[in-house]
Amino acid sequence: MSEDRQSLIEDEWLIVRHSGEIPEIALSSVLFYLTEDPEGPLIVLSNGELKYLTKAAELRYQEIVLRDLQPENRDKTIYRGIKRTIYNYNRFLSFCRRRNVDVHPFQLEVARNFLAFLKQEKADVQTNQRNCSINVSYSRLVEFAQDLGLAEMDLPPGFEEICLSVSA
Repeated sequence: MSEDRQSLIEDEWLIVRHSGEIPEIALSSVLFYLTEDPEGPLIVLSNGELKYLTKAAELRYQEIVLRDLQPENRDKTIYRGIKRTIYNYNRFLSFCRRRNVDVHPFQLEVARNFLAFLKQEKADVQTNQRNCSINVSYSRLVEFAQDLGLAEMDLPPGFEEICLSVSA
């Protein structure tokens, strides 16, 4: 691969990797620009180049999902809540299904982060360090846990009481 081509692919990778909330749209735009846009370079991407660009979208999705499972982000403007985590996780799953990407390793990582988040949330709420930041109902939390391969009994004991005020 020529240095110019490599530089071009790397620039487009950065665009996808640091895109907004829907990395798949950035990936589609980059692919169109590189291969079909009359004002683009009109190149034929190798399988390796396509995988490289797709990996950027996958990494961005993962970053977005994990962002809202970090307790230290709860009071930051980047925080969107568990509801958004679930939404973004489902987007990620759809993206991976369409591209034959194995989601199991990331599913395990999300499950670990989800449980750690809930444990910290429970501790903080019970010690009056903060108000509950959970923006979904307990039943939705259980459903998400099951989507991650967890069972209701894996959730922190007594967490249902913390979620009583949430009906969404």
